[in-house]
Amino acid sequence: MSNPSPSLDQIEQIARDTVADLPAAFAAAAAEVALRVLDLPDAAMLADLDLDDPMGLTGLYEGVPMTEKSVSYPAPWPDTVWLFRQPILAELATRDGVTLEELVAHITIHEFAHHFGWSDDDIATIDRWWE
Repeated sequence: MSNPSPSLDQIEQIARDTVADLPAAFAAAAAEVALRVLDLPDAAMLADLDLDDPMGLTGLYEGVPMTEKSVSYPAPWPDTVWLFRQPILAELATRDGVTLEELVAHITIHEFAHHFGWSDDDIATIDRWWE
């Protein structure tokens, strides 16, 4: 008997548990970010990133990083971290020894790091996951 694929709700719960475990210094800022899980990124997201393949995007931060926010530039919508179930599951299938919980936590932390003002290059200096 095969295991059913995790649901959107299960992936969201792993991500919410990850956010709940952030150090106190980051918890308040993280609480201001909406967290959403979809099966795949939509066409507008892909177009904004100049991507053709929806399976190549496991997560996305949409918003204004904390390092760029000001009271004179209010955001018209809340900052959002998006996770994409099908690309996450496809990547998981290529990673021996990595659990779903580990992968979702990793992607969640990566996207929240963008909210805190870190670039992909900044994240890469301390995160060796992708090597």
